[in-house]
Parts: sequence; C-alpha cells; structure tokens
Amino acid sequence: MTNPARKILYKTLSTATGVLGGVLAGLAFRQVWMRLGDGDTPPDPKDLSQSNREVLFAAALQGAVFAVVKAAVDRAGERSFRTLAR
Repeated sequence: MTNPARKILYKTLSTATGVLGGVLAGLAFRQVWMRLGDGDTPPDPKDLSQSNREVLFAAALQGAVFAVVKAAVDRAGERSFRTLAR
C-alpha cells in the first residue's frame, strides 16, 4: 500500500474509531450509572440541589469508563489498521 493511501486509511479508521468510542463510552457509562448511581441519569453538576459527593462520583466514574472504552477501541482500531495496511 502506498504511503498516501496508508495515511488516508489511517485517518479514516482513526476518525471512525473515535466516534464509535465516544458512542460506546456513553452507552457503557449509562449502564454502569444505572447500576451504581441513584436514579437513571447522572446528576447535573450545575444542579446545586445534588450533593457534591454524588456529582463528583458521577464525574469520576464517567471519566474512568470513557478512558477504558477509548483505550479498548483505540487498540482495536490500531490492530485493524495494521491488518488492512499489509
């Protein structure tokens, strides 16, 4: 595969896996929050009637879930690119 074609393929896969990772992370966080949090939706940080503890717990959990999903999707995307670019 030529270098320009390789770059186009990499950027295309990278963009697609980035979008997919964001969608999957959002879905995963909602599922985790429904099991661990109070209620179906996480608290809004701007809603001052919510406790600091719950708002900060939700933010930390969301960050952790996003990081794990992003790493998994990035690795899968990189493996796919290496397979396709051979």
